[in-house]
Amino acid sequence: MKILTIGVEEEFILVDRVSRTPVDRAPEVLASARHVLGDQVQREFFNAQVETATLPTASCRDLRDELARMRAVLGEAAREVRCRPVATGTPVLPPARPPTVTDTERYRRMARRYASRFGVVDGPVCGCHIHVGTLGRDVALGLSRRMAPWLPVLQAITANSPYARSRDTGFDSWRSVEFARWPTVGPPPDLDEPHYLSRVDELVRTGTLLDRRMVYWYARPSEHVPTLEIRVADANADVDTVVLLACLVRGLAMALLPEVLDGRPAPRVPLRRLLLAHELAARYGLSGFGLDPCTGRETPAAELGDRLVDRARPGLDAVGDTERALRQWQRLRASGAGAARQRAVYRRHRSLTDVVDSLAETTVTA
Repeated sequence: MKILTIGVEEEFILVDRVSRTPVDRAPEVLASARHVLGDQVQREFFNAQVETATLPTASCRDLRDELARMRAVLGEAAREVRCRPVATGTPVLPPARPPTVTDTERYRRMARRYASRFGVVDGPVCGCHIHVGTLGRDVALGLSRRMAPWLPVLQAITANSPYARSRDTGFDSWRSVEFARWPTVGPPPDLDEPHYLSRVDELVRTGTLLDRRMVYWYARPSEHVPTLEIRVADANADVDTVVLLACLVRGLAMALLPEVLDGRPAPRVPLRRLLLAHELAARYGLSGFGLDPCTGRETPAAELGDRLVDRARPGLDAVGDTERALRQWQRLRASGAGAARQRAVYRRHRSLTDVVDSLAETTVTA
């Protein structure tokens, strides 16, 4: 069985140490963190955000070590300018003033062109993206079609944005709702390579997308590295949730890869059913019912997680990740995902600033 590498891109919100609200201090944080991390720490759309990117690795243990190291460096760089990095899908508290767009030509063009969509999104949203490779575009597309029914389960496992604008949204992943206002966000379409290239070229030519990098399908061939990129997860303060996500994505990809290489047809799942499965994952996370995209039946989300782990088992076994994945999955199954932990902090303290403090502390003490 081919061993795939994994890499993680994490987005963080910078919050003021006193007010706990998002602050536009990314330029200062980046200038300091780059002395250690170089190009592995990057700008994001808003000046209240930063992004880190791990190097590709075959080892989940090495991946965790690198994630922890980068978070520690980022935390120290932020401390120097009186702020903290927080890994959550949406800011718990609103910014004191409207966030500013990062001053690059591409981000300025995006803000101008998509002003009607951008205007109703109240500040940063932060995701966690998993890359598996090395894969050519045609193989990545074949995997994206086969992984699509499992993406709502991964979304539920990583739901970590129940609060936004100082209120409980009623969703476990409010980031999913806000980010869906951007073009092409959603399940990956069933496309082979020629039709993919034609579809994306048309989206760019008609102005739906600014460029090829703006393809925001939940699973897509990356445009800058030879990988399949899974983009369905919230940013998570708990680093072991991120590592579990990476293990499951890689395990599932490796388990399904022989079907792609053998040319076996992918199962057909109606788009309406996939959309409903993602809606339920965003609303209830692991705490309620999800939708089995293959059968259309309502199923407890935790049971869908069990099925995902079983489906990924051949890939997990092949790289020695099974024990780690099972241990972390049982932990989440028992205690709940990030959204449940945020709400538990609020129930104990009745304070949203305590929720922010808990997220910030967990983010940098991996």
